[in-house]
Amino acid sequence: MQRAIVIMFIAMSLIPAGDSAGKIMTSQLGVAPVFVAWSRFAFGTFLLLPFVPPDTLRLFRNWRIWLRAAMLCGGITSIQTALQTEEVANVFAAFFIGPLLSYTLAAIFLREPITLARSVLIVAGFAGVLLVVQPGYGVSIGLLWALAAGTFYGIFLTMSRWLSHLAPPLSLSFSQLLISGLLLLPWGLLHLPDLTGPIASLTVVSAACSMVGNLLMLYTYRLVPATKVAPLIYFQLLSAVTLGWLLFGALPDVLTWAGLGVILVAGIASTRLR
Repeated sequence: MQRAIVIMFIAMSLIPAGDSAGKIMTSQLGVAPVFVAWSRFAFGTFLLLPFVPPDTLRLFRNWRIWLRAAMLCGGITSIQTALQTEEVANVFAAFFIGPLLSYTLAAIFLREPITLARSVLIVAGFAGVLLVVQPGYGVSIGLLWALAAGTFYGIFLTMSRWLSHLAPPLSLSFSQLLISGLLLLPWGLLHLPDLTGPIASLTVVSAACSMVGNLLMLYTYRLVPATKVAPLIYFQLLSAVTLGWLLFGALPDVLTWAGLGVILVAGIASTRLR
């Protein structure tokens, strides 16, 4: 489990870095969120192509692989749309409905073991999400997009565990990138920006960080059950808050800090359970 924690900490630091690069493009450089999502998949596919095992093509005959990629496609597009108007830390806090959903789905459909202590902690983490989102107090459209992203991602996480036996992580990662890129291709080409130096550089950074982060996460799912991996997704908050402060000068308000604290404590405590 200690090895899984280290790998997931690195992975969950890289993914917000990629999303922060996307936020700079959408909020400051006028790039469409759907282009950021599509370019991430397209460049990720290109970067992985030289390393893909020859038998990877067989995966594309499996409808479950296509459905899993569609969930990731919806999640990335939704979170990039949310980041266009919302702060990084707020988006990731709302996005963390995903681990709760993944934990529940894995217990129901994959018959993975659950414990009362871990269930209490995962629900506490969701309570932290509610403190950030503050439903009933004028929830913004951006936070609703973040909740949609978390829903897509929770399903994706569960399917990643379900299908982890089909192929090595490298093959699974390539399949999700290629399929998602194909699904978003028409909209990506429709919203092509002027590829200036900053936009091109940020596009590559966004794709590389996301690809490596998700690849490491897939390795983790081969090591431990999804019910144990799900709380580790909360590590993204550390990177999200730090990057939001360093890149955008944004610090959470009091209620958001409280929610972030609850989410982090619940997530870390979950990793200490056997």
